[in-house]
Amino acid sequence: MELKQVVENLIKRLVSEPDQVEVQENQGERTLVFEVRVAKDDMGRVIGKRGKTIEALRTIISAFGVKIKKRCILQLLEEDSN
Repeated sequence: MELKQVVENLIKRLVSEPDQVEVQENQGERTLVFEVRVAKDDMGRVIGKRGKTIEALRTIISAFGVKIKKRCILQLLEEDSN
């Protein structure tokens, strides 16, 4: 399973509206960025108390980056209201 799918599965398990989770992967030469969009009501669930949940997710992503020799970043974005 590729990392994008892992990130998507982790986020979907945290939120109440998993069908609104979008994960976009942007890959550079030395960096891999995951842009995660969730519903506005789910932001708190992903961030967690005092930012602990998002911090843990970013740590997991960063640790994986060491393994693939890339800097991995997780950005949490609110879903567009269009």
